[in-house]
Formats: sequence, C-alpha cells, structure tokens
Amino acid sequence: MARESIPRTQAAMAEALGVDLGTLQGWESGRRPLANMKAGALLNLRRRLGALGADAGVVGLLDPAMDADQIIGAALDPREEMGLHPLASWVHTRDTAHMLAWALTGTPPPALAGRVPAPRRGPSASAPLLGAGERGHFFDHLRETAESARRGEGGVLLHRQALYLASYDRGPEAVSWTAHALHARRGVLGRRGWSEHWAEARSTATALARLGDPQPLLDFIERSLAGDDTAEAANLNYWAYWLGGVRLPQADDGFMRDRDLTGWDPVTLLRGLTYGLHYAPGYVDLYAHTLWALLTAHPWLPQASGVLVRELGERIGRLLDGRGISERSRHELSAVHYVLRDRT
Repeated sequence: MARESIPRTQAAMAEALGVDLGTLQGWESGRRPLANMKAGALLNLRRRLGALGADAGVVGLLDPAMDADQIIGAALDPREEMGLHPLASWVHTRDTAHMLAWALTGTPPPALAGRVPAPRRGPSASAPLLGAGERGHFFDHLRETAESARRGEGGVLLHRQALYLASYDRGPEAVSWTAHALHARRGVLGRRGWSEHWAEARSTATALARLGDPQPLLDFIERSLAGDDTAEAANLNYWAYWLGGVRLPQADDGFMRDRDLTGWDPVTLLRGLTYGLHYAPGYVDLYAHTLWALLTAHPWLPQASGVLVRELGERIGRLLDGRGISERSRHELSAVHYVLRDRT
C-alpha cells in the first residue's frame, strides 16, 4: 500500500530503495518479514518511504502491523524459546487490535478508510486475511492461552488480552465459549474503583458488548466507573493509550493509576473520541461517559479547536435526536453539548 500510494511499480520501488526485486517482493508478500530487519535498516526504510512520497498514514501503521504479525506468529509458529508471550509483554493499542482484526475478519482498519487498494491481477492479495485453517489455529491458541493464564500461567494481562481477542471469532461454538468464559469473569465487574482487575473488568464488558450483550458494559459504567475518581482517571488514561496518545508502550496496566492525568495530550484524546465515536449499543455509552469525564477534567478543551468542536457537536446532536442510548448517556451528552456551545 505504501508503494502504490506513491505510486511506483515493484521494479521502480526496488530501484529507488536500492534493493533487488526479490527482496521487495518478499517484504510485500510477507516471506521476508519487516520485523526481522535490523533496527537501523528498518528506520532507514521508513524514512525513505516518506521521502519518496508514500502515504504518511500507511507508513505510520507499519509498527502496529509488525506488532500484529508478532502476535499472530506466536500462535501459528510457537517456539519454546520465545519467552514471554507478546500478549503478556505489553498493553496493545487500538491500531494493533485493528490490524489483527484485518487479518482475522477481513475488515480494514478505520485508519485506512479510502486507502485500501483495488484488487489486482494475478495472485496478489488485497488484504492480509488469514486462511480459514490459520484463523482456526490462531483462535484455538488464544483460547488455550486464556485458559492457561486464568490458572495463573502468564498473569492478568495475558488473560485479559487473549480473551478479548478471542471475541473476534464469531463462529457459533466460539461465541458460546467466549461468552461462557467472559461471564465467568462477571465478578470483577462489580468492583468499584481502581484495582489490578479494573482493566480486566473493562475488557470483559466491552468484549461482551461486541458479542451482542451490551448490559454488562452499561452496568460497568454505572457501578464500577461513574463517580469514582480512581476509576475515572483509569478510564481516561486507558483511552489515551488505546488511541495512541501515550507514546511509550506500557508493560502492564499500572499506568492507568495516574490520577494526575499526565503523559498525554487532552486534545489528542478528544480528537480520537470524536472521530472514533462508536454507535453500537453499549459502546456509545462508554464513549459518551468518557467525553463527559474528559471535558469535566479539562473544561478549556472546547476552545482548543473550533473545527474539532463543531464536528463533535454535530455528532452529539445526531445522537441526541435519535434513540438507542441510555438515560445516563443522554444526560451526559446533553451536558457536553451545552459546554461545547457555551465555550466556543
């Protein structure tokens, strides 16, 4: 995609990069994974792509694409010497989750909207979709990993991330297994305020919403999040990280405990929430509460970007004119709408 955004043929691109055609074709097909390159060579490649005019949005997704490759590789070709599982070594972000979803479901990441190339002649793939056998193997690995982590082999982070990703498998038996595994963790949803299981409760609730059961997420907002300063801070910190507003990868969920909300830019978070506003049941309520909490914590935000505030105001207006949101969300979105009008 980066090459076609310039645009260049494979031969012309190989010449511009100073590599042979086989090397370039290996990068594009995955036979020569970019993650296997030396750090300096990879850095030079990224810079050269930018200098040649490649789409910056595409080039910027190389990192999460390589993260997704590593997670998939851990399932399809597990090695005893691998050490810490990639789902246990860092908290993954939305871009990585979207890259995984692209390979597992065929749904392109929203960040690539309008950029996905048209199908080409020949055996070239237009998406990184795994075959049915590989997808089945990947999800089997996730379920086994989640079960092992639940028994204490890998920790809370590995369990919650493996279980969350397992919810991408929409086969009837898989949905039944995932729903059962998630409901078994319903006990963590009732805990109020921050704890080491807070992020697990949030992931459990959002995964159940993806499977068509929004009530646990609504209950989580009402009982475990709203009105508790530690939980509100954790939610904002998690969103900032999830949307790419925290630059450094986090090894565990401890960064969410920062009640001073340092380390990320509120405008970046507002932009991510505005343009990522999810209208599915349950999710829209989490977005609504987070927007309300963000503007409560940073009341100056409406003055930071007129274009962004107008876009958010229009989206909230459409939500308020429609149905399908809870009374809490309607109240919170009305408050946000008032603040946007009053302070711009």
